[in-house]
Amino acid sequence: MEMGKSLLFLLLLISLSLDVIVSANFYNDVDITWGDGRGKILENGQQLQLTLDHTSGSGFQSKNEYLFAKIDMQIKLVPGNSAGTVTAYYLSSQGPKHDEIDYEFLGNLSGDPYIMHTNVFAQGLGNREQQFYLWFDPTLDFHTYSVLWTPNQITETELGKVDSNYHYPKSQAMRIYSSLWNADDWATRGGLVKTDWSKAPFVASFTNFNAATSSSNFAGEEALDSNEEQKLQWVRKNYMIYDYCSDTKRFPQGLPAECK
Repeated sequence: MEMGKSLLFLLLLISLSLDVIVSANFYNDVDITWGDGRGKILENGQQLQLTLDHTSGSGFQSKNEYLFAKIDMQIKLVPGNSAGTVTAYYLSSQGPKHDEIDYEFLGNLSGDPYIMHTNVFAQGLGNREQQFYLWFDPTLDFHTYSVLWTPNQITETELGKVDSNYHYPKSQAMRIYSSLWNADDWATRGGLVKTDWSKAPFVASFTNFNAATSSSNFAGEEALDSNEEQKLQWVRKNYMIYDYCSDTKRFPQGLPAECK
């Protein structure tokens, strides 16, 4: 893919193993913002759990805002029959013209793979969705989900090629948010499969949060090496199930500029 100045580079990396990350403390770094006690910080601040039951889900947000950063979080998703549930993990600013960098993990019936749904908003404009089946079981152990957000290169992974005249999330600082909630009107097979509340409470766990905001802390990580590029292409070839850049029915007047 082409590279260029003043183009956003957003790198969404998923580790297939338990990576070692310098861990922050959730007591110092996040606030549980909703859920009436269903979100809990455990193990002296080293782990956080979000819970969903028939009454409510739960969520948290970072105390700090970030304008360009490398964000790491290890997450263990809801195990078993997670149909109807969504675990969201994203960066967002506020207001009608907000910016947002989005992960959503759509639950499924036991034995069926999770779907990872990604999107990016800039100045309130989104509609840049892609979806992948996860090629590993995200419920057996913690896996690292990272966002590398810098101002000077194009997206190389989830978004594909980006046009230099397109809106980018490059001027608004964003907080990190995460939530576990019921979305059985759309999350699993378009809403055909509903949440089985007999399996509640549903629990997602988080650990090893790290945010590097100095460019020196992620220098050299702005480009994929050949092995990473091959892995990316393998994932896109074998596990991508939706790409807005291929949806000509959705965009009858022409695909977005960055898709061309």
